[in-house]
Amino acid sequence: MTTDKHKIWCLSLTFLCLTTIGYAQKKDILKDSWITKSLADRGEFILETKDSTVWGCAPIYDDEGKLHVFYSTWAKDEHWLTHSKIGHAVADHPEGPYKKLGIIMEGRKGKWDAHTIHNPNISKVDGKYVLLYIGNDTLKQDNWRTRAKAANTQRVGMAISDSPYGPWKRFDKPVIEVAKDSMAWDGYCTVNPSFMKHPGGDYWIYYRAWDRRNDDRRKTGVAMSKTLEGPYVKYEGNPIIDFPEYGGQTEDPYMFYYKGKFHCLIRDMGNFDWYSGLYLESEDGLQWGAYQRGHHKGDRYFPVCEKCRYERVQVLWKDGHPEYLFNAIMREGRENNGAVLKIDLSKLKK
Repeated sequence: MTTDKHKIWCLSLTFLCLTTIGYAQKKDILKDSWITKSLADRGEFILETKDSTVWGCAPIYDDEGKLHVFYSTWAKDEHWLTHSKIGHAVADHPEGPYKKLGIIMEGRKGKWDAHTIHNPNISKVDGKYVLLYIGNDTLKQDNWRTRAKAANTQRVGMAISDSPYGPWKRFDKPVIEVAKDSMAWDGYCTVNPSFMKHPGGDYWIYYRAWDRRNDDRRKTGVAMSKTLEGPYVKYEGNPIIDFPEYGGQTEDPYMFYYKGKFHCLIRDMGNFDWYSGLYLESEDGLQWGAYQRGHHKGDRYFPVCEKCRYERVQVLWKDGHPEYLFNAIMREGRENNGAVLKIDLSKLKK
């Protein structure tokens, strides 16, 4: 090898090493959040079933201390984009056993949510139970792309009840519509809602959109209202969560206000990996800090494969504090179900 070729080879090798080290450092800089540090070492599966899929578990206690979980479900030979429904189950303890009470919400023929009802989010505010969800009408699907053609018909809906047992008041229009401009970042679909009553008194709904006609990225925005039933006005600074410099995307935001700060748990889609969760903090609920780890991969806590998806995180609250982390988890044989992890805040004092 000549001297010049040797120099070029050495420089190339040095660049490769530095690039590899830099990539590794990027993966290592993700710090564990206080949520991650407080999680139990092992969790429990819930709502297991062999003939259908269970996904997206939203938990809440009623005034008597009974635990209610609202979850997405559909038969194994069906697809969530066209056949998902919302089921209701109750338990005396987060780890079960659970009693399934049946389907409480499904598509309404002729309405904007005619087909799939998916990804519930449950809150209690002003003495009312507020159930947010995704609905769609697949007959209005946009065929300009072959993959997930029905995705563009998804919108965020709201249902309200005096009791977790229902009946539920649903509305004739979505609570979060797509932008009138189809080229806007949220002009394609609005999905995966998370509800919050702002400490200032307003009502906020965070939602995810798919900027499919521009950079094809999934991003998070927020809409606010002075009244519970709306109308909800989108924040002019949307989207508020999208960090393309990391190379990945995020989805399934779950927001909450706790100890004077706003918090976000959200699925990682390629920023650091595809199978764990991220966490962000904010002083105002609009400007969000750097990513931290929200939870590790599912196989750290459960007997599942390394690449089994563990996502759609939601928190069970008790006496004003987070008690359990609820997730949907993928399992072998398509026997997907819910999963819970104890949050032990005493770990943070050690």
